[in-house]
Amino acid sequence: MFDFVKNIGLPEIIIIGVLLLVFFGGAKVKELSRGLGESAKEVKKIKKELTEEGGASQDHA
Repeated sequence: MFDFVKNIGLPEIIIIGVLLLVFFGGAKVKELSRGLGESAKEVKKIKKELTEEGGASQDHA
């Protein structure tokens, strides 16, 4: 479904960043990227917790 994401390179990322700056302005982009970073951190934290929990339950089995 999202196979196109694998083909995004540095030039495309730069173009997307410039378009975001043009449409939303620097302050809004900064706010959006901060929220995205916090979301990514939360996902990593949950993934780590689930991995540790899964490993612990397999040890008891």
